[in-house]
Amino acid sequence: MTDSVPVASGKRERLVESARALVHEQGMQRTTLAEVADRADIPAGNVYYYFKTKDELIAAVIDKYVEQARELLDELERDPSPQGRLKGLVHSWEEIGEAVTRHGCPIGSLCAELGKRHDGLDDKASQVFALIIDWAEEQFRQLGERDARDLAIALFGGIQGAALLANTFRDPELMAGQARRLERWIDSLG
Repeated sequence: MTDSVPVASGKRERLVESARALVHEQGMQRTTLAEVADRADIPAGNVYYYFKTKDELIAAVIDKYVEQARELLDELERDPSPQGRLKGLVHSWEEIGEAVTRHGCPIGSLCAELGKRHDGLDDKASQVFALIIDWAEEQFRQLGERDARDLAIALFGGIQGAALLANTFRDPELMAGQARRLERWIDSLG
């Protein structure tokens, strides 16, 4: 996960990436459209050509997170075993440990911020977590676990809790340690 905006992409994509990075770094409420445009190296007035409101831009950021989650899950499907796929998911969180330590979980932080609203964006943001939890549930089901949904939620809750603590205490080892424990737990199943 990088905080830079790719130069080669189109203006709309640069705006979405710029917004994603800024929202992760400083939160949705503090991020302005002018900052997004500046970081994307696009004149501020051009933002409105692509996004009429800040909420439309945030919706596009959420769509990008959903797309990235689907790509990750598709990539994890290459592993022949459900245990390997679940461990791959845990490892993917560990890989962003430094960014999480600095700014929190990008999706978790956004969901927490949007959860205080009740305007549809909160439900849209929850799609990212739901996609991952549903996928993890299927992996646990393939392992023959009857309580697959509960296990998927425990897995996700474990890593999200570690992300919150790593950010709170500015300690990336909290994420790495939890990842190792989750991988051992996954190995013990099936």
